[in-house]
Amino acid sequence: MSVAARVPLSSDDLGMFFLPAHVAFADHIRGGAAAIAASEAAADEPARDRAAVAALASCGLLELVSPPTGNIPSLLLCLARELCGYLSPRADSILAVQGLGTHAILITGSAAQRAQLREFAAGTRVAAFALTEPEAGSDVGAIATTARADAGGGWVLDGEKVFISNLGIATHATVIARSDAAATGSKGLSAFWVPLDAPGVHVEPLTAIAPHPIGRLILAGARIPADALIGEPGAGFKLAMQTLDTFRVSVGAAAVGMARRALDEAVAHVRTRRQFGKPLAEQPLVQAHLADMTVDLDAARLLVLRAAWRKDTNYARATREVSIAKLGATEAAQRVIDRAVQLFGGKGVMAGAVVELMYRAIRPLRIYEGTSEIQRTIIGRAIAADGSGTP
Repeated sequence: MSVAARVPLSSDDLGMFFLPAHVAFADHIRGGAAAIAASEAAADEPARDRAAVAALASCGLLELVSPPTGNIPSLLLCLARELCGYLSPRADSILAVQGLGTHAILITGSAAQRAQLREFAAGTRVAAFALTEPEAGSDVGAIATTARADAGGGWVLDGEKVFISNLGIATHATVIARSDAAATGSKGLSAFWVPLDAPGVHVEPLTAIAPHPIGRLILAGARIPADALIGEPGAGFKLAMQTLDTFRVSVGAAAVGMARRALDEAVAHVRTRRQFGKPLAEQPLVQAHLADMTVDLDAARLLVLRAAWRKDTNYARATREVSIAKLGATEAAQRVIDRAVQLFGGKGVMAGAVVELMYRAIRPLRIYEGTSEIQRTIIGRAIAADGSGTP
C-alpha cells in the first residue's frame, strides 16, 4: 500500500468540530496526497522543493493559505497541515511559510498588492516571512533592520534576517523593519513587500536538520518602491503578531501529522519484526509504548482542534487555547516520534528511515512561531491573571 493511500486525515470521527464542508475539504485534499508524497522522490533538494510547490498548488492548498479574498479558516488549515505533516514535512513547511509571507497583504495590503495573491495561490510565485534576526528572535522589539525613506520616493532597507524559510524558492518576502529610528521596542516597526530580485537584496542558503528551503536574507542598501509598504507606517509589529496568531494553531496540526506517520510506521514495524521467537508487537513493553503514543497523539489532536474551532467560531478569545495546543501538540509529537525511533532500534537512526526524518522534522516545531518557553509564559500569565487554569 502506498503512503498516500493510507493517509488517515479523519474528519468524520470528530463531528463536534467538523461540519460537512470540512469533511468535503478533507476528501478533496486527500486526493492530492499522492502528488505531495511523490514530490519527495525528485532527484535533488531544489527539485523536491519545486515539486512540492507544484503539488500543493495542484490540490488548492496554496490558495487556502494565500486566498485572493476572504480569510483562512483555522480548521481547514489544520486539516491541510496534518496531511502535509504526515506525507512531507518539506511540503508542510513550504505551505505554512507561503501563508505567513502573504498574510499581511491579505489583511491590509493595497489593491495592487492583493492583485498579486492569485499568482501565489497558483504557485507561480512563492513568499517568505522575514522576521527573525541574529539578535531578534522571540524578542521582536529587538529588530535592528532599518527602513529609511529615499529621496526618490521609495525605501532603502539595511539589515540581516536569518533562519528564513522558503528562501531559495521565494520570489518575495514580507520584511519587518524599523522605519522610525527614534522609536524603541515594538514601536516604529513597519512591514514591507520586498521582491527578492530588487537591487541590494542577497540570499544565502542555510541547511537545517529537516530538509526544506531556508536561508539568510541580507539587505544592503536594498531599494524598493514607495508602494512596497504594507498597511500603515508603524503597523509592522501588529501585522507580524496577527500573522503568527493565524498560523500558530496549525503548527500543532503539522506536529500531529508527523506523529501519526511515525506511529503508523512503528506499528507496521513491530507487527512484522520478530525477536525472541515472536513479533515485537506481542511484547508487553512494546504494547505499552504503543498505548502511550496513541494517548499522546489523540490528546494532541483534540487540543489543536479545540483551539482551531474556537478561532473559527469566535466562541471566545482563543490566545490561551492556541498556546496550549501549540505547546501540547509539539511536545507530545516529539515524545511519540522518539518512541517510534526506539521501537525501530538501529534501523530508526539510519539516514533515510521515515522515523529518522520525522525525528529531525519535529524538533524545529518546538521553536518556530513561538518557542515552547514562550507558550508556557503566555499560558502561565493567563492563569495568574484570571485565577483559573480552565480555558
